[in-house]
Amino acid sequence: MADKPPVKTRIESVMEDPSAGAVARVYADAFLNSVPAGEVENALEEFRSFVDDVLQQQPDFKRLLTSDTVGRDQKLALIDRVVAGRGSERFTNFLRVLARHDRLNLLTLILAQCGMEHERRSGRRRVQLVTARPLPEAALGTIRERLSAVLPFQPVIEPAIDPDILGGLRIRVGDTVYDGSLRARLKQLRNRVRVRSLHEIQSGRNRFSHPERD
Repeated sequence: MADKPPVKTRIESVMEDPSAGAVARVYADAFLNSVPAGEVENALEEFRSFVDDVLQQQPDFKRLLTSDTVGRDQKLALIDRVVAGRGSERFTNFLRVLARHDRLNLLTLILAQCGMEHERRSGRRRVQLVTARPLPEAALGTIRERLSAVLPFQPVIEPAIDPDILGGLRIRVGDTVYDGSLRARLKQLRNRVRVRSLHEIQSGRNRFSHPERD
């Protein structure tokens, strides 16, 4: 079964502050906790659709909703006029909460945090798979199965391309990197040759410093 497309996680510059990420996680938890277990996928899809199909396609609406120059009451009125009746009552109320706390500018980041937290709660985690060239789906499926057999969670593969690794692959799980790339193996080989050469040089020096007696 192919992995679902990952939640978009591109964050605008004003949201790169780590404190913004911490705030977004709080609201992401609150959003997910408000949704019954069997309705999470639909709730996340509604959230994604609002960010991708409404905010991204309607920049003027996005500016009004996220601007610091627009007051809370105006934003609440805008949500009632544009979203209420079209979106679910749960999602509409969530937007109202964000408006009252001046957090609508974090919508994209909150969505990204929702996606990652939902994966964590579902026993899944993102695994970045870096290769020199795109892999066919069959190869990705084989790698996914092998990772599933050795990792204590269900991996969600995120393919990435980096021609500099030359060949092989590099796997990142959180802060841990498993580097099996050709570039890494060549570096290891160079280091081993260097260590061996230094050892041989030192051994030669030792022989000259302490010549064997007859």
